[in-house]
Amino acid sequence: GRGVMPSTLCSAGEVLNMGYVIAREKATSTFQVQNTSTLTLQYSIQLDSLSPTRDKDQQRLPAFLTSALQRVEFVGTQNYNGLSVFSVFPMEGEILAGSSQDFVVTFSPDHESLYYSDRLKVVLFGKRTAHVIHLKGAARDYPMFVEGGVPLDVPVESLAVTLPVSSQEALKGGNVLPLALHYKAVMKSVLLVLEYIEGELSPGPAMTELRVGAIQTAQPASKKSVEFSFEDLQVLQQKGFTLGAAKGTVERGQVKIISVSWVPPADFQVSSAPAADA
Repeated sequence: GRGVMPSTLCSAGEVLNMGYVIAREKATSTFQVQNTSTLTLQYSIQLDSLSPTRDKDQQRLPAFLTSALQRVEFVGTQNYNGLSVFSVFPMEGEILAGSSQDFVVTFSPDHESLYYSDRLKVVLFGKRTAHVIHLKGAARDYPMFVEGGVPLDVPVESLAVTLPVSSQEALKGGNVLPLALHYKAVMKSVLLVLEYIEGELSPGPAMTELRVGAIQTAQPASKKSVEFSFEDLQVLQQKGFTLGAAKGTVERGQVKIISVSWVPPADFQVSSAPAADA
């Protein structure tokens, strides 16, 4: 007899990020597994969220509350309706020698969250794990998202109703710039922290950036772009803050980068860090 090792190639990397989706809508992505061996391979797809031990694993304290920082939580936010937020088709079958199989991953979130995640495994013959892919996705109730700044939450949802952390309480001290971006009647708060180092020759301004994006949606939209704007810019300028764009538009499926800089004004006192809302 002759022993043959099964070998495959996967078109997806270690992470498959589905990006942003409007809550209660769907997004799909496709990856391919190619059988590069000389025998037919029996495969099955396993998701960590469907593991029979998941209920037991959920009884543990989340990693951010324990000293076990090395533990990685692959299963993040899940749907309220009890259905898996990620689904894969087909779930099992065979790949003939020299052939390939396409897999369709569907992301269907039923509420707003930035922390949807799962882990997908391609298992051969029910024993050998050939590929592991970390699935990620985010959902918003409105077709706009903002990235950047200091996180004001934790990546684990609570069943308790909690009030959002105010920008003043989130970080005391430092050069704090709480920004509020408006989309129609919706306001999302973002906390930026900029550090300016004194004592250098001709130091440049403290710099950071925001990413404002518009989400593709299946709903008919009157406009192909999303408008955004910052308010109270005069107050920002008085305290030394400068925005790369006071307002603008973002096309659906696109992202716009907005630079934010800070230079201490002439009457700046080191003991009192400035804070401003926009």
